[in-house]
Amino acid sequence: MGSSGRYTRLRLSMGRHPLDLTLIAVAAGVVLGCLLAARQPSVNPVESAIFTQIEELPAWSTPAWRAITWIGSWPGIVVAVGIALYLARIRMAVALAAAGAVSWVLALVISWLVGPRPVPTWLMNHALRAPDHGGFPFPAVEVAVIAALATAAGPYVGRLTRQLLWGLVVLVAVADVFLGQNLPLGVFAGAVLGWGTGRLVHLVLGAPGRRASEQTVLVALRESGLRPDSVVTTGRSLLRPEKFEVVTTDGQRLQMKLVRRLHRVAGPGHKLRRVVASLDVEHEPRLSTPRHEVEHEAYVTLLAERAGIGVSPVLLAGEIEHGPPFLIRRCVDGRPLSSLEAHDVDETLLDRIWKDITRLEDQHIAHHDLRAANILVDREGCPRITDFTFSRAGGPPDQAAQDVAEALVSLVSVVGVDRAVDSAVRCLPREKLEQSLPYLQWLALHRRIKRQVEGGKITVTYLRESLAEAIDVPVPSFRSPVRPSTLGMLLAGGVAVYLLLPQLSSMSDVADSMAHASWAWLAVATATGLLAIVASAYTVLGSTPLHLPVGKTIAVQVAAAFTGRTTAAGVGFYGVNLVFLERLGLRRAHAVGVIVLNRVAMGVVSAVLTALGVLVIGNAVPVGDISPPTSTPVLAGIGAVVVAAVAVLASPFGRRKVWRPVVNGARETIRELLPVLRHPVKTAELFGGGVVFLVLSAYGLVATLTAFGAEFSVLPVMAVFVVGSTLGQIAPTPGGLGAVEAALVAGLTAIGIAPAVAVAAVLASRVLTFWLPVLPGIAAFRTLQHHGVV
Repeated sequence: MGSSGRYTRLRLSMGRHPLDLTLIAVAAGVVLGCLLAARQPSVNPVESAIFTQIEELPAWSTPAWRAITWIGSWPGIVVAVGIALYLARIRMAVALAAAGAVSWVLALVISWLVGPRPVPTWLMNHALRAPDHGGFPFPAVEVAVIAALATAAGPYVGRLTRQLLWGLVVLVAVADVFLGQNLPLGVFAGAVLGWGTGRLVHLVLGAPGRRASEQTVLVALRESGLRPDSVVTTGRSLLRPEKFEVVTTDGQRLQMKLVRRLHRVAGPGHKLRRVVASLDVEHEPRLSTPRHEVEHEAYVTLLAERAGIGVSPVLLAGEIEHGPPFLIRRCVDGRPLSSLEAHDVDETLLDRIWKDITRLEDQHIAHHDLRAANILVDREGCPRITDFTFSRAGGPPDQAAQDVAEALVSLVSVVGVDRAVDSAVRCLPREKLEQSLPYLQWLALHRRIKRQVEGGKITVTYLRESLAEAIDVPVPSFRSPVRPSTLGMLLAGGVAVYLLLPQLSSMSDVADSMAHASWAWLAVATATGLLAIVASAYTVLGSTPLHLPVGKTIAVQVAAAFTGRTTAAGVGFYGVNLVFLERLGLRRAHAVGVIVLNRVAMGVVSAVLTALGVLVIGNAVPVGDISPPTSTPVLAGIGAVVVAAVAVLASPFGRRKVWRPVVNGARETIRELLPVLRHPVKTAELFGGGVVFLVLSAYGLVATLTAFGAEFSVLPVMAVFVVGSTLGQIAPTPGGLGAVEAALVAGLTAIGIAPAVAVAAVLASRVLTFWLPVLPGIAAFRTLQHHGVV
């Protein structure tokens, strides 16, 4: 069949894609934006720096760079067209000639209309190689030509060749800048212009691989050794594989799937949810190309079929020349489980589904996409598992638990929670069902699984509780300490604070202070934030007479830097430490007592140091004479508040809900505190650790101020930190975001620190000592969860 067959496949795959219209419009908009920027009399400092750096390449390489620019002129066009003709690629040669000529003409016309780009005199004087006519042309003609040639040739060549062609584009761009022919903005505009021109050529002349018509499929099947009689399109979507139904001359019915793009890529939202989920969810194996995806699916399907699992048998996997890869299966008459009603699904069918899932586990195959739509029920009522696109063969032994959880959710969408749980308990061992319970959490399920369920999170929660009750195990709690929405709100709040707070002073002065900061002192500030976490770990060690593992306790406090500082009122701190203590064997009441004692001790230390800090600040600030408010409205208001408080506490409700709980809590705290106070070492760890924690944290602000060159006394600054951070934590935002920064800035300016330096120091200190430890905290939290510590 030789060359005529290749020409037929190429001709049949030629087509035009509507997306090219959008891409051409985008290219035109970018070039127009660059043109408007180029007409400004100034040059961006970044562009100037890039130009200067490239010009400093060795002067002896000038001849080589001049030769490279020829690739983007008429010799490059002639050579490219000649190579295409030599390879008998007539359509490719026409496309290259058209793209090269059009891009050259367009670039020259734009350059003639726009004229030389005005640039500052200092840049012309300092440029090693500058144009003689007093300005730089816009855009870069050579870059536009080579970019157009690379774009036009793309559909005709392989991926490696495309990468090499765009490597030539980069080389020509660097050569243009090095030789002083263009500034980086003109080079970028030329590359975009050439890319858009290549897309225009594809739109006008057509390009291979843009169309997979039924006739194209017929030719491909015949060349694969099959004898197709007819091909009918059954499914076509922009983001999903194209599907065709094929009937052969001997009456066989086949299903063909064309895969143009990888379908295994998880979105950023799902990746973020997996990060904050309370367990490690098994990830799908990485695949490199659509052909790799097709071959992987065929391979795993054959493994499943060999194990006796009902599947849609694979007949052939291949790739259409100048077209996408394909997968051919034998058609099986039946209906997807998702299309059946609950009364159409009997217990025998449910048992067979669970039997096939068990066989998948025996063969170490994880399906990872057990939706009801991927379970086909044939005419005999037997299930067939289809679509192994997301599957994994030979993974870890516990990967089957995730499949069981996904299958449960899918069955719930058809037969309801009760029947799905009953069938699972009937067919699977208790240990396997218990392993699947952690995967029945909303964050761990992919959206393609969750979309099946009416009721969403409520239904999944009910499913988890029903399964736990059926196998008589405790219902696990999976509330992650930090939700994606919380992280988003925290990020938005941080951006707002760090943008608005500098407005209290001169923004330029704040930026100047940060630009001249000492990196060594900023490193010291960062170290104090990390050492403060170690000090906080010793407060936990001293909160109980029991001997806790020191290493694990420190690691848990590193994790608490993530869970506590990113949750309102620091509730994540309590949660992670409570689970840690319970995993060590402490009863819940005892674990709660340890945490309460720790917080009370830290509160006492903070209160004492805050009171001392107020005195220190008062001595450092000339506050003058202060007279208490004596006006009648103020005194009346204070009296009303006191009377109301006494009335509430004296009422039965106040005694029951407020007074008694406070008294009982104080009594329990004292009872827990006495055994600790009898051990001098524990007392030193508890209270000494709290003092060291606050002192180290305060010294982080001192180090930051030193980094910015401020003149100050150490003790008042540390007092400002203790008072400001204590009062700021009252705010209901995670980590006291916004309130702490404002309080610290106000305190520093009150003791005589310049506002610009105060703002810069507070922002830098909070980032380095408070928020930066959140990053190792995330890693520690996930690691400790993986090892069952929290």
